[in-house]
Amino acid sequence: MNIIIVGCGRIGSTLVEELSGENHDISIIDEKAHVVQKLAETHDVLGVIGNGASYSILSDAGVETADIIIAVTNSDELNLLCCLIAKKAGRCETVARVRNPVYYDEISFIKEEMGISVVLNPELSAAYEIARLLRFPSAMEVNKFSKGRIEMLKYRIPHNSKLDGMTLIDVSNQLNCEILISAVERKKELIIPNGSFQLREKDIISFVGRPNCAMEFFRKIGERKNQVHEAMIIGGSKIGFYLSKLLVSSGIGVKLIDKDRDQCERLNESIPDAMIIHGNGNDHDMLLEEGLTDVDAFIALTNHDEENMFLSLYAQSQSDAKLVTKVQKLNYDAMIERLDLGSMIYPEYLTAQYIIQYVRARQNSIGSNIENLYKLMDGRAEALEFHIQKGSPVIGRPIKDLLLIDNLLICSIYRKGKPMIPNGQDHMEEDDLVVVVTTKKGLHDVKDILKRG
Repeated sequence: MNIIIVGCGRIGSTLVEELSGENHDISIIDEKAHVVQKLAETHDVLGVIGNGASYSILSDAGVETADIIIAVTNSDELNLLCCLIAKKAGRCETVARVRNPVYYDEISFIKEEMGISVVLNPELSAAYEIARLLRFPSAMEVNKFSKGRIEMLKYRIPHNSKLDGMTLIDVSNQLNCEILISAVERKKELIIPNGSFQLREKDIISFVGRPNCAMEFFRKIGERKNQVHEAMIIGGSKIGFYLSKLLVSSGIGVKLIDKDRDQCERLNESIPDAMIIHGNGNDHDMLLEEGLTDVDAFIALTNHDEENMFLSLYAQSQSDAKLVTKVQKLNYDAMIERLDLGSMIYPEYLTAQYIIQYVRARQNSIGSNIENLYKLMDGRAEALEFHIQKGSPVIGRPIKDLLLIDNLLICSIYRKGKPMIPNGQDHMEEDDLVVVVTTKKGLHDVKDILKRG
């Protein structure tokens, strides 16, 4: 596909890194010459220096033959204008990042009237992600497949867990839950396990299942953090605003703390059912006075990564609450995992992943059959969702008879609105959505899961 990316900040750079390895022809546009030059040289893409809302600049980037233009600059208005011009000039699909809450209730109008294919809001996406995590407080991460009917959850096995010492066959027979453990990280080693694999304390497992089955699994292994009733949010940013509205609408009590009095007054008017508190989240005495030890979830959403990390560390020392920490810099990932601070949220990275999923879905209509792809365990494994198309060599054959490549596991099959965890007797049919987990990189078609020969 021919793709133009306007704006080479965190989102744009992530898109270039991910998509340049997938056989696309990519052009990038940014006004910062050194940024364009570095990305163009590193990833072998066409770099154009200039304003992405200029027709001549878009033309230099190949807008007339582009399949998709993705506008992710820091300006909402510039992104919308880029897409509008590109739509008129090249009739391509258009994706725009729009962050301002002023447009929150106008997204449908903007898409319809301007003909924009996708409008994405990093802060709103992050709020939805956090809200989904709070449905499973014991999970470190939750990813969706099969139109939301199948989820993949990441979980660290704690001390004295019922899972410690159990084989995967034991998990199936004794717990009787429709989940499948698909990957295990143990002391930096990544394992695609078989039925005889024995779980241990401190293992980080990824498992798939329907949402209700995941809840049942957590309940049966004795995880008591199964529901959030009260949440404390530090930081009245855009994410804090969106998240508070989501949580309040689902019946969860919210205490939001921000040190900007004017912002507190605006939030109080916008979210009357939330408790808005003017104060400094770094004041530990105030956090205790406001009930830190009693809340079920603690979410650090200030504009400073280090502050969020220290806030979560303090909350961890005072409470058993589910921790969610907003981080902008991806290089903090390994540090936070070592500190065991629960779930990390990267707003820009999340938005980049949503855009990548959209690009893959569009590519699916012209040949590829990857619907979704998630990186697991720091990118050492991938969870891919394939759309099974007519004539595929995997159709109709029992899974046990398929000659699958090494280190690959078929995790779920979604057929005619019904998800299932397959066994060796099950088979795939045309139009199924099938999720696999593998350490093998570069799979583009479901036939790639089969050994050659």
